[in-house]
Amino acid sequence: AAATFRASEHQHIRYNPLQDEWVLVSAHRMKRPWQGQVEPQLLKTVPRHDPLNPLCPGATRANGEVNLPLGKLLLLRCPFILGPSDHPLFQAGAARGVCKVMCFHPWSDVTLPLMSVPEIRAVIDAWASVTEELGAQYPWVQIFENKGAMMGCSNPHPHCQVWASSFLPDIAQREERCQLAYQSQHGEPLLMEYGRQELLRKERLVLTSEHWLVLVPFWAVWPFQTLLLPRRHVRRLPELTPTERDDLASIMKKLLTKYDNLFETSFPYSMGWHGAPTGSEAGADWDHWQLHAHYYPPLLRSATVRKFMVGYEMLAQAQRDLTPEQVRTLGHPGSPDHIFSS
Repeated sequence: AAATFRASEHQHIRYNPLQDEWVLVSAHRMKRPWQGQVEPQLLKTVPRHDPLNPLCPGATRANGEVNLPLGKLLLLRCPFILGPSDHPLFQAGAARGVCKVMCFHPWSDVTLPLMSVPEIRAVIDAWASVTEELGAQYPWVQIFENKGAMMGCSNPHPHCQVWASSFLPDIAQREERCQLAYQSQHGEPLLMEYGRQELLRKERLVLTSEHWLVLVPFWAVWPFQTLLLPRRHVRRLPELTPTERDDLASIMKKLLTKYDNLFETSFPYSMGWHGAPTGSEAGADWDHWQLHAHYYPPLLRSATVRKFMVGYEMLAQAQRDLTPEQVRTLGHPGSPDHIFSS
């Protein structure tokens, strides 16, 4: 007789309907002894203010300008014109846009989970404002935060980046295609139905509030990946009501505190917001879109052992080392708590 399938023990693949890709789930890999790379411990202290840090208020930047308190840095990408391609295998196109760095706080030794809810709410308002400002001209405004040196962050001062582009990036194009196809076939936004299903199944929920859900996606690739969703149908950040923004600040603080408590370290991650395209087509029908944020943390076994996307992941397809359901119930050494327990 065939053995009973157990997701936590048996290798299988899962489909990501939001980005049209598959992930291989190999939960048994966590049983292997680890003799690979161990990351160095984080610096014990970061100075609260460093006059030589180009992101600190009052510091002088490389171009001679002095930062205003909680100021934003601006870097323009210059437009250029490309001629037509002479061969279908050698195609290029113009890429125009704007890049900004947005500081969250005047102090260098804080991170979002250490900030107050009103301070996080101010960050959310700034995200909405910059989406509106740059979205008036550009079809895609990508807000993202790289936290921690492990994620390539070269400056410890709490900040994010905003890249606005004259084109839809690859992942945005895939999410556009997938959400449009789902709406056309099923008559409702993909992520609205997905959120409802996760609320019913209760297998991967991390946090819920009056206006927001945090869950480990069924198709998650990174070990402790999460998806942040509004309960209401919202296409873009500027559409959030004051109450939804307050609630978002609260649930973000709770989520990021859970991350920090997981391995008792300042948890590294890359995160970013995806919403309906903007620019000249902002007035078109984008009802198939649902605003959401992705959190992609690299840590796997401890504060110093990360997940590597190499070999099979680079040459075949994404692969994860424990099931999304295990993430909510697996305890870590030295702690009686569950990873994402309340």
